[in-house]
Amino acid sequence: MHFGYSFQNYDKTRHVRAALREKTISHKHAREIAVKIKGMSIEKARSYLQSVINLERAVPFKRYNNEMGHKADTGVMSGRYPKKAATEFVRLLDNLESNAEYRGMDLDRLKIINATVHKGRKLERFTPRAQGRATPKVNILTHVELVAQEI
Repeated sequence: MHFGYSFQNYDKTRHVRAALREKTISHKHAREIAVKIKGMSIEKARSYLQSVINLERAVPFKRYNNEMGHKADTGVMSGRYPKKAATEFVRLLDNLESNAEYRGMDLDRLKIINATVHKGRKLERFTPRAQGRATPKVNILTHVELVAQEI
């Protein structure tokens, strides 16, 4: 299957990009992480995500925060610690960094200018229940795209 990128005006000399396709991570968690790391350098984003995985920093949930508890982290009202999604984002940052290295870009001057999250394919299955019934079980896969620019 062929996947394109949603980022427009891509210039091979200034931009570098990487994508995750069809991962079983929460679309909502991935969206909130993407909003948070946009505008960060790769190193800053990686250290932030490592502290999220270690439950030291919370990811602020701006949109999907109904009945969500507050966190003591500075600048975070409602938030969580999405470890699985953060781990996938760290792998994606590694990929982005190696793509930039291959292109001969200065890694210290790279800044994430675009972070996009889309819903992917639905995996529809059934879980057998008592009395011969079945309950639908739907997994929605997630696509993530990152674009960095040399500043």
